[in-house]
Formats: sequence, structure tokens, C-alpha cells
Amino acid sequence: MSDEPWQPQRWEPPQAPSAHWPPPQVPAAPGAEPPQWGPEHPGYVRPPGDPDSFRARLKRFFAPIAALGALLAKFGAILVKIKSLTLLGSMAVSIAAYASLWGWKYAVGFVLLILVHEVGHVIVLRARGIKAGWPVFLPFLGAFVSMQSTPRSVYEEAESALAGPVFGTAGALALGYYAHVQHSDLLMSLAFTGLFLNLFNLLPVLPLDGGRVAGALHPVIWFGGLLVLLVWEIYRPSGIIIVILVLGGFELYRRWKDRGSQASQVYFALQPGQRVKIGTAYLALIAIILLGMHLTYMKRTLS
Repeated sequence: MSDEPWQPQRWEPPQAPSAHWPPPQVPAAPGAEPPQWGPEHPGYVRPPGDPDSFRARLKRFFAPIAALGALLAKFGAILVKIKSLTLLGSMAVSIAAYASLWGWKYAVGFVLLILVHEVGHVIVLRARGIKAGWPVFLPFLGAFVSMQSTPRSVYEEAESALAGPVFGTAGALALGYYAHVQHSDLLMSLAFTGLFLNLFNLLPVLPLDGGRVAGALHPVIWFGGLLVLLVWEIYRPSGIIIVILVLGGFELYRRWKDRGSQASQVYFALQPGQRVKIGTAYLALIAIILLGMHLTYMKRTLS
């Protein structure tokens, strides 16, 4: 046992890490492989051009985009399920677009007249057992009704096509009568526009309503309708007419090419009297619209 008195050990505070971390590598022995640090080592730095580093940067870049895409997809699925929001939302967008040109009062009335027209299609399609959704509006292109099933014959197609202009014409005539009682030039102008819109839809050109009616009369009428629109476009150029000409041309080509197939012959077969019934309703509706346009016409002066 030592005779020196006991001395307590002096406490030393922990030293801060060296600024030179990681420690320098110890020179390897001659002929030995130098030590290598892997990606798990805290001092590892990926060399430029390392594919793993590039993939990691891509993953970090696209991660928020993928998350946003998933969110939008989920939100879109909800909107599709809630059909009323699709109807009201597309109506609101169309009203805003038309209001920028004609004012909100005229825009609201115009969209409502289109809605009455499209509801006529929906009612008759569903009455025929054809699954039809609510209308979806497209600014400056009107609206359309999506179908989960198709008509079984050209007669059903023509019948449902006529329903839109029938409902639309009735709505425009009722509005014209109300405008006359109220002495409203705005409503009278809307009534005239609604009648003209339904008359335009009766042009025998696919995909307009008149084009679908013409299929039950005689397919050759489609060529006459395209010719009328082409002349119209030459004298009164319009982007909407160009769209209809392109769509109508493709649809006419498709139907005309398949006219000899068995499925097409079954589809276009008509029972006795059906062609006369469709033709009479078509011409009578045009006559009623022309009379209504005459009654609702207002003289305008250009200033």
C-alpha cells in the first residue's frame, strides 16, 4: 500500500468534435487497398454523376407533384360522383363567359334556355331506358348529355334528338309570351335567340340534333347539311362552324363507311310509318320556330 495521500481525479469536460471530422485516412501499407467509405458513413460524399444521387434528386423533385396529382385525382373523383356539382359548376362557368360579352342578366337567361333544351333530351332518353347523365355546359359550344348506353335504333336516336328542340322551342315561346306581357325587350330578345338556337340545332349535320333526325329520313341529307354549313362558313366565318364541320365530317365518314355492315342495317331499319312520323314532326317544328322568330323579332338599329 502506498503512503501517498489519496487524490481525487480531476474532471475534464468533454471535448467538442474536431473541425477536421472525419479524421484523415491513415496511409495504407504498400500494396494494400485504401479504405473506402460507403454511403452509410457520415463523411461520405457522392461523386458527381452518381446515378443514385440523380435518382434521389428526381424523387425529391417529383414527390410533391405526385402528391398533388393524387389529391387532384381524388378531388376529381368526388366531383364526378356529385353530378349536381358538375351541372351547376359548368353552368356557372358558362354564365361567366357569356356575361363578359352580353351582361349577366342575358347570360343567365341564355344558359337557362340551353338547360331546358338539354333536359328534353334527358327526359326522352331515360323514358326509352337509355342511361343519360345531366347536361354539362361548354362555354360558346352549348352543352351535351353523356349517355352510358346508346339508342337501339335510328328511330330512337331521332326521337330523342327532336326532344331537345321541342322542349327548347316551348321554353322560348313561353318566354316570348311573358316578355310581351311584361313589355320586356331583354326577355323578347332572349326568346328570339332561343328560337334561333333551336333552329340552328335542327340543321341536318352531325353531331347536331338535325343530323341525328336526318339519319331516320335519308342519310344523303347529311351531305346537303354539310354543304349548307360550308357555304355559311365562307360568307360568315365562325370558329364554331369549323368545329361542327370537322366533327360532322368525321361522323359522316364513320357512318357512311359502316353503312353496309349488318349491325348498321339493323340499326337503320324503320317500321312502316316511322319515317313519315319523324319527317312530319321535323318539318312542323321548323315551321313553328320560324313563326315564333317572326313574332319575337325586334328591329335593331346599328349605332
